[in-house]
Amino acid sequence: MKSLSIKATLSPEPADGFHSASGLAARPSSERKAPVPREPSPGLVRIGRPPWGLLARLRGAEGVIFLLGLLILWQVCSTCIHFSGKYLFPAPWLTLKTLWASLPELLKGTWSSFVILVPGYLLALASGVVWGLLVGTTPALNRMFSPFARLTSPVPPTIYIPYAIALLPTFRTAAGFVVFIGAFWPIFLNTATGAASLPQRYRDNALILGLKRHEYLRRIVFPASLPHIFSGMSIGLVFSFIMLTVAELFGANAGLGRFVQLYADYADYPRMVAGILYTGLIVLLTMELLEQIKRRALFWVK
Repeated sequence: MKSLSIKATLSPEPADGFHSASGLAARPSSERKAPVPREPSPGLVRIGRPPWGLLARLRGAEGVIFLLGLLILWQVCSTCIHFSGKYLFPAPWLTLKTLWASLPELLKGTWSSFVILVPGYLLALASGVVWGLLVGTTPALNRMFSPFARLTSPVPPTIYIPYAIALLPTFRTAAGFVVFIGAFWPIFLNTATGAASLPQRYRDNALILGLKRHEYLRRIVFPASLPHIFSGMSIGLVFSFIMLTVAELFGANAGLGRFVQLYADYADYPRMVAGILYTGLIVLLTMELLEQIKRRALFWVK
């Protein structure tokens, strides 16, 4: 009996709600002590949270705050600071009024610019994607075309503007060609990179399935290269707007670049600044439209 009582005393406690083999009941959970939470030291700050409550409330609005700061600086430069070039900085309110008054002319210029931009960009997109897929998946084409691409792609497209205006029959054709050159190389290079970096298992699966060449490009290489293609499209669109604006400065009769150049020649700086702001807004909206298309097309990419 003594040995039994000693074993029962030394045996570990069973889980809650069960009994041990010796007949001893487990300690109820209400009698156990709850763990005491530790309080962080007063000198430590939790990682990932700003120490100031104001910054935590303003998180996500940094861009708006930066733009407001630029607007305040613009107002100060145009009204409070006196210097020789003050006339180049019209007041924000005057610029906004001028922008509203010039809106019909700016809308016509937008249409004229997009008539040149859209065909050139779409042609660069189609040719850059098709040729990039072929070059990225065909070693012989890659070896043949890579030296030419390395030689011509770094050349600034603005160099071609005088030659394009002199050689091509109309200014619209010349400007469309310059837009095409500015958009083609980023789209082509990114597409070729995406096609060349396709995992080997994709190619092996295509061989096992017996896919033909055009099916392999359309159903496997093209979807796998879409992230690279959209990156090239974004860069190419920015270059297209830059080249279009520069081309319109040379000899266009209408357009956003022509609007800015015309009123700069007449020293109408409120209209010039209004044209610059309007052009930036148009570029921003176009890039946002492309970003929305990218998010819908690449729904599997986070």
